[in-house]
Amino acid sequence: MKTKRNIFEKIKKINEHNQEYWSARDLFKFLGYSEYNKFLPAIERAKIACQGSKQAVSLHFARASEMVAIGLGVGRNVDDYNLSRYACYLIAQNSDPRKEEIAQAQTYFAIQTRKQELSDQLIEDRNRVYLREELKEHNKKLASTAKTAGVTNYATFQDFGYMGLYGGLRQKEIHQKKKLKPKETILDHMGSEELAANLFRATQAEAKLKRENIFGQSESNKTHLEIGKKVRKTIAELGGTMPEKLPTPTNIKEVQKRLKKNSKPEKLI
Repeated sequence: MKTKRNIFEKIKKINEHNQEYWSARDLFKFLGYSEYNKFLPAIERAKIACQGSKQAVSLHFARASEMVAIGLGVGRNVDDYNLSRYACYLIAQNSDPRKEEIAQAQTYFAIQTRKQELSDQLIEDRNRVYLREELKEHNKKLASTAKTAGVTNYATFQDFGYMGLYGGLRQKEIHQKKKLKPKETILDHMGSEELAANLFRATQAEAKLKRENIFGQSESNKTHLEIGKKVRKTIAELGGTMPEKLPTPTNIKEVQKRLKKNSKPEKLI
């Protein structure tokens, strides 16, 4: 297994964005296929599996071309795929396991894919906890600034900010859309991307209230609504997902427990 692991790592490539990938024309040789064309059906099955798992096929199976020599210093372009680690895993899972090369590839990419998933989850967990704490502190500052600006109904003021960012949805409606229990807080069920959008909304609303000396409930509500809309517009211009369409993760308290557990040193046996 060690030899195979080294082979798969050896043929791995890194693009200009420092992202790893494998060339399909490199990979097929190490999976026991005699010809590239015989390898293509496995790629197609893997793409179907990728689509079924609700992953973006184009991100994991990127079309590419490669220049190959055909003799006398002449070359020609041939079709290729730049494959992610997950794509390689799916290809191995959708190939003939009776081949020794396939069985070894299945084990290798399954282990490596799981390691990557755990690494990505840890990053997301840490980002969520950090952003949730930041938003908690900035919401306190926003509440104080809003009070100074003459806001007497803070819940309504907050609703206007949410309506701007969430396409007209109030806090109660967001709560319902996330299918949360009555006592659960929507902020505790936001991923890092959604928390970051709300943090931007809160900081910009606070800054605008102060900067322009806005006063009164009505004007403050209007300001918060406009800020929310501008953040939403920015997300749209960047091609991002609207916050109400982002997935609803587990309660952040579960994340904190998971991080605390992972931070504990392993016991030596």
